Amino acid sequence: METDAVFFTDRSGRITSNPLLDQLPSYQSLLYRRKSSVSGPKRRSSSRGRLGSSSSGKWNMSTFTRPFEKQKSQVTEQQPIRELAKPMAEKRRDKTQRLEEAQELTNWRQWRQSSRRYLRRLRDDAQEWLSSMKLWRGDIHLIEGMFGTGILSYFSFLRFLVVLNLIIFLIKFSFVMLPIIIAPYASGNITYNLNDAGVCSVYPSSARRGLVIFHEHITDLLSGGGFLEQTYLFYGYYKVDKIHFTNVTYNLALAYLLSTIAYLFLSLIWIVKRSARGFKRNLVQDEDRFQSFCNKIFAGWDFCITNENAARLKRSSLLYELKTDLEEERIKQKIADRTRKEKCRIYLIRLILNLFVIGVLAACFYTIYVATIFSQEAQMTKIKVNFIVDLIYEYLPSIVITLANFITPLLFSVIINYEDYSPAFEIRFTLMRCVFMRLTSIGVLLFSLWSQITNCEEEPCICGYNHLLYSCWETRVGQEMYKLTIFDFITIVAVTIFVEFPRKLIVKHCDCGLAKWWGQQEFAIPQNVLEIVYGQTICWIGTFYCPMLPAICTIKYFFIFYIKKVSLINNCRPATRPFRASSSNFFFLGVLLIGLALACLPVTVSVAQINCSHACGPFVNFNTSWEVLPTTISQLPSGAQTLLFALSSEAFAVSFFVITCLAMFYVIALAGAHKRVINQLRDQLAMEGRDKRFLIQKLCQAQRLSPVRSPVSKSKPRSPSYHTSFASNFSEGVFLAHSPPDSSTHV
Repeated sequence: METDAVFFTDRSGRITSNPLLDQLPSYQSLLYRRKSSVSGPKRRSSSRGRLGSSSSGKWNMSTFTRPFEKQKSQVTEQQPIRELAKPMAEKRRDKTQRLEEAQELTNWRQWRQSSRRYLRRLRDDAQEWLSSMKLWRGDIHLIEGMFGTGILSYFSFLRFLVVLNLIIFLIKFSFVMLPIIIAPYASGNITYNLNDAGVCSVYPSSARRGLVIFHEHITDLLSGGGFLEQTYLFYGYYKVDKIHFTNVTYNLALAYLLSTIAYLFLSLIWIVKRSARGFKRNLVQDEDRFQSFCNKIFAGWDFCITNENAARLKRSSLLYELKTDLEEERIKQKIADRTRKEKCRIYLIRLILNLFVIGVLAACFYTIYVATIFSQEAQMTKIKVNFIVDLIYEYLPSIVITLANFITPLLFSVIINYEDYSPAFEIRFTLMRCVFMRLTSIGVLLFSLWSQITNCEEEPCICGYNHLLYSCWETRVGQEMYKLTIFDFITIVAVTIFVEFPRKLIVKHCDCGLAKWWGQQEFAIPQNVLEIVYGQTICWIGTFYCPMLPAICTIKYFFIFYIKKVSLINNCRPATRPFRASSSNFFFLGVLLIGLALACLPVTVSVAQINCSHACGPFVNFNTSWEVLPTTISQLPSGAQTLLFALSSEAFAVSFFVITCLAMFYVIALAGAHKRVINQLRDQLAMEGRDKRFLIQKLCQAQRLSPVRSPVSKSKPRSPSYHTSFASNFSEGVFLAHSPPDSSTHV
C-alpha cells in the first residue's frame, strides 16, 4: 500500500511524519510522479482520507511490512547461519534465537529440522567431493592464478569438449560396439546382412598382402586405410543385422541411427544450457555503457591473479578496454557527424573490400574442391610413387584447408583496418569471417566427395551411387574425417614446437630490433577456440561414419590441453585485446552451436537422401538409413503404431506449434515485466544514493551546529568518524534534528 508521507512510529504506537525525511530526493520524486500522473481533487481527497487517521496509516504499514518480514524470516530460516551475510554478533544472536525456538517445537518438527540439516550437509559434502574430482582442477586453478579468468575460460571450454566427446563415445560404444563384443560371451546369435545386390554388394578388401614395408603401416595409420579399414573404427565393419540374445532381439541398425540422433540432440541441449548463463551475463554487461565503465573501474580487477607479470598485463588490459570503450564512443559520435558524401565514400570502400573478401573465399573453396577431386582420383589409380608423395596425395585436402585457414585470417585482419569499424566490431566481424571460412571449408570438402559419390559415368547410377569408385562410400567419408582430425592435431603440435618455442628463444636471447619488433607470441583466445571448434565440428560429422572418432578426439583434446598449457606458461603471453570470461564463454559456445548446426546438415542429408552402400554397414537392406525407423515402427503393435503416428501427424504438429507459441509469448511478456522491474530497481538504487548523500549532508550540518547550540557537547568526546555514528545511531540523529510535529499528516 502506497502512502504520501514518510512515517515513523513513536513510543505510543502512533504513526507520524518527519519533515526531514519528507525532504528526501526519492520522496520528492515520488510526489512529482504522482502529481504528473494523477490530478484533481479526487486524488487529494483520497490522499487525505488515507492519511487523516493514524490508525489507518498504522494498519497500512503493518499489512505491508508483516508479510515481507514473514517471508524474510522464512528465507533466513532456510539458510544456514554461516551463509548469512551478517556480522558474527548477529550470527550468534540468530543461533541463540533458533535454539530457543527449536526447544518449543514438537519432537516431530525437531526431527524434521535435524534431518533437513543432515541432508543439506550431505549434499554440500557431495558437491564438494564432485568438485574435487573435476578433471584438471589443479591445473586450471594454476592457470587462473597466473593469467586470470579470460584465458581460464579457454581451458574450461577445452575440458567441456573432453567430457562431451567422452560421453558421445560412451553412447556409441554402449549401443553399437558393446552388443557385438559381448554377443559371443552372452550366447548371442549374430545375423549378418547378406544382401545379394550383384555388383553393388562387392566390397574388395584393402588390406595389404604379402611382405609389407614399415612405412606402409605408417601410411595406413595416418590415412585410416589398409588394416584399419576393416575394424571397429569405420562404418563398413558393422555389417550386422540383428543380435539374438536369450530373451530379446537387438536391432543394430536401429541402434546405430538412434545413437546418432541421441549424441546430436545431447550436444544441442548441453550447449544451449551452458550458453544461456553466459548470454544472460553478456546481456546485462552490454546493456548500458555507463554500467560498463563502472564495472571496469570499480569491479574490473581479477583477484584470482597472483603473478606479478599477470597483474601488470591485467592492468594494461583494463587500460586498453577503457581506451577501446572511449574509442567506440568517439567513433559513434564520428558516425553521427558524417556527411552524406563521407557515408557514400565509406560504404563504397566497404562494398569493394567485401567483394574482394568474397572473391578470396570463392578462390579458397574452389581450391579445396579441386584438391579433393585430385586426391580421390590419385587414390583410385593406386599407383604408388614413394612414401612422401603418397602421403601428400592422401592429405592434400587437409593441407589445402589448413593453408586456407592460416592465410585468410591474416588477410582479413589487414582488410578490416580500411573498413572504419569500431574496435569491438572489428574483432567480432573478423572472427565471424574466420568462422565462416573454417566451417564452410568442411562443407566444401563434403560437397566435393558427394559430387564424386553420386555421379556415375552411366546415368542413372545402378546402385544409387558410384559403386565402381566407392564400394563403401561411408567408410571413405569416415576416412576423410579421420585424416582431418589427425592432421589438425599434427598441425597444432608442429606449430607449438617449431614456431612458438623457437620464437620465444629468439625474442629472449636476441637483442636485435627485428626480434623486439616481432615480440613474444600472444595467446590469442579466439583463434585457439576456432581451432578446437573446427576439430569438434569434424568430430560431430565423422562420428556417423567413424564411430571411434569421439574417442580419438577425447585423446586429442586431452593432449592439446597439456600442449597449450606448456606453451602458455613458457612461450606465450596474454593477448593485448583481452576477452572477459562471461563474454568469452558465450562467444565460444555460440561458435560451437554454429558448428553443430553445420554438422547436422551433412549428416541429415546422408541419412535421408543419399542411398546407403549395399556392400557394407548396418543399413544394407534399406535404400536410405532413415528407412529403418518406419520399418521398425511397422512391426510394433497396433496401439504403439497409432500413438507414434498421432505424434507425427499434422494435427499434433500444429497443436504443439500453437502451445509453443503461447509459451514463447508468455516468456516474452515475463521477460518484459522483469526488465521493467530491473529498471525500477536501478532507479531505486540511484535514488537511494541521492538519499544517502542528502542525509549525510544534513548530518554534517547538524554536527557543525551542535557545538553552537549545546556548549556541554564540547566536553564530550567526538566520534572519530561521522560514518560510524551515522550507521549506529541513524534514527536517533535524524529524529533529534527535527522533532516530530503534532499532526499525523504532512503535505
